[in-house]
Amino acid sequence: MLFEKTAIVTGAASGIGYAVAQALRQEGAQVVMADVNEALLIESARKLGGVPFVGNLTRREDCRRLVDFTVERFGGVDILANVAGVQHVCPIEEFPEDKWDFIISLMLTAPFLLTRYCWPYMKEKGWGRIINMSSIHGLVASEFKSAYVSAKHGLVGFTKTAAMEGGPQGITCNAICPAYVMTPLVEKQIAAQAQTHGIPEEKVISDIMLSKAAIKKMVPAENIGAIVKFLCSDAAASITGIALPIDGGWTAN
Repeated sequence: MLFEKTAIVTGAASGIGYAVAQALRQEGAQVVMADVNEALLIESARKLGGVPFVGNLTRREDCRRLVDFTVERFGGVDILANVAGVQHVCPIEEFPEDKWDFIISLMLTAPFLLTRYCWPYMKEKGWGRIINMSSIHGLVASEFKSAYVSAKHGLVGFTKTAAMEGGPQGITCNAICPAYVMTPLVEKQIAAQAQTHGIPEEKVISDIMLSKAAIKKMVPAENIGAIVKFLCSDAAASITGIALPIDGGWTAN
């Protein structure tokens, strides 16, 4: 159980972030739920009994403000789950430069900043859990996702570095690398994937998203929440620096 622990979960209004926040709340943690979608976030936080924080994590000042808000409210930060993410499917030669900057900022720079800002509070207690939501695309690549794949690979590397530095301080850092999870983010990709690959939308899930997996099913979001809960438990105290595939056998190829 995680009573008396305080967690920050980003991207918590929906999808994987919501599932992670729900799992931590079920274990008794106080959860600050951060998202840019104010209306959805407030409703999601109300359902879970979490504390909403509206902010744009591509802005350094909002990352700082999120941690300060949490510390002022609860006295520290014990768990950081970096989940917030976006996707843009496009060939490299057409990829908008501003989209590249946005994706890298949200999915690589923000996790670094939040980790840096949370670190002193975890170090002071001699206990911390950092979970970075990478992706199967943090381990392998797919075409037309240059920014996403780059950010997720970078996040795995950052996870390993944080694990090495955090070990002596009682801080673990792990990455979870799911294949496709049916979330609003993935649903929005279907039309773009169909157009980019030149196939009907109804073929995207079978021919693109699940084509390399041995288990031809999308990963349930609640499974990811359960894994985060385990990584925060005493049973996982010696697990750090891993990039854990939840991919239905994709990387077994």
